[in-house]
Amino acid sequence: MTRRPRKPSAAWAMRSAADQLTELLGRQPESVSAVKPTEEGWEADVEVLELERVPPTTSVMATYHVTLDEEGGLVSYERKRRYARGQIDRRV
Repeated sequence: MTRRPRKPSAAWAMRSAADQLTELLGRQPESVSAVKPTEEGWEADVEVLELERVPPTTSVMATYHVTLDEEGGLVSYERKRRYARGQIDRRV
């Protein structure tokens, strides 16, 4: 039997977050754009398809900021931004 590490891996935490976010939103996350450990668990930014359109580059995407506890439980989530799939962030 393999022991679970004291703090789960980032990959494990993100699978947990994606599953729980899917249950709450009724939509499957498409990707995780950021993940970082915290003293209390994990934080991540998750990209979700909010509204599918034709052509796909005009579909509406959203970035959700997700907080997980040490056990991988979803503590909070918040939509931070909505954008067209084809939009490119410009850094100045």
